Amino acid sequence: MVDVRTLLVAAVFAAITSPMHAEDRSVLLNCKTMVERAEKAAGSVSEAELTRCRQIIREWALRDARTTVDEQGRPLK
Repeated sequence: MVDVRTLLVAAVFAAITSPMHAEDRSVLLNCKTMVERAEKAAGSVSEAELTRCRQIIREWALRDARTTVDEQGRPLK
């Protein structure tokens, strides 16, 4: 029983302390495409998906504004 508790505590600790992984740029591109499509054809995408995609676009814009290097580590011009 002690082994199960130890494993459970270790798993919870690992989940809490692991860094959050951001979506990769393909998610951003898919969201931009979805928002553009939704603007042209109303009702093609659910409001929940649009809200999520708009949030992802906002987060990427904020992240890019704070970044001084590109994805390969080269300085931005």
